[in-house]
This record gives sequence, structure tokens and C-alpha cells, in this order.
Amino acid sequence: MGRKMTPTALKVVRGNPGKRPLNEHEPKPACAGAEDVPDWLSAEAQEHWPMIAQQLADAGVLTVIDRPALAQYCEAFVIWQQAYDKVLKFGLVVKAQSGFPVQSPFLSIANQQSDRMLRLLCEFGCTPASRARVTVSKPDGEDVFAKFVKKG
Repeated sequence: MGRKMTPTALKVVRGNPGKRPLNEHEPKPACAGAEDVPDWLSAEAQEHWPMIAQQLADAGVLTVIDRPALAQYCEAFVIWQQAYDKVLKFGLVVKAQSGFPVQSPFLSIANQQSDRMLRLLCEFGCTPASRARVTVSKPDGEDVFAKFVKKG
């Protein structure tokens, strides 16, 4: 499987340290808005979508082809939340049919969804380490510093 590919824009910014040929045909998808919630998401995931989508759109990392990955994150969040609520209700350890204590099956579900969410968040650059590896493509004409000038 190997290491993940470095985006071409990031290689250019770094001065192409490996001196390997650059991918001149790398896709440059259009930016997406946070308001475009997929109608096929569960109701709970549709409620979570605007919060995370707006943050990604503001950061300039949400594109139209990222919507399925973001939808997966939202669904994983909902499943994690439901499982975690059950862990809080029943505890980390439950009694098996045999009467012996065992780890709650809801804890396993919560942990799996937590791992899934973390992997997806890393793809969007939403963790401190992954954020350093993401390049942002803002729409043309958008001045990144304009919001700071307006405040002053």
C-alpha cells in the first residue's frame, strides 16, 4: 500500500524536494458549499452535516467530489454517538448470558466508529498533524485576509 501521495500543489510549495516529475493532470475539483446536504443521509447525519461542512468550506477544503467522504463521516458520527450513549447508559462492562462480566458490545461499535471518523477527519486535514499536510484551494478572487481588514 505504501505512503499516501503528496498533493502536487504541496510539492510545488516545498520546491519538489524529491525532484520527481510533478503530476500536471491532477484534478482540481470545484469548491462546494456547506448547504448542499445529500438527501440520502439519515436524518441525524443531515443534522450534523452543516456544522462540519461549514467549517470545511470556510477552510477551503470541501469540494464537490468530497461530499461522499463527508457523508460517511456524518453517518459514522451518528453511529458513534448512539453507541456511546449506550455505553454511558449500561457501562463499559456488562453481564453476559453466562453471568460473567464482558466488555460492552456498544464500546466496540463506538471504538470502530471513532477510528473511522478519525481516518476521515485526517483526509480533510481536521487534526493538527494532518492539517500540516493539506493544501487549500480557495475560489478565485477570494481574499484570505479580507475578513481581518474588515474587522479593523
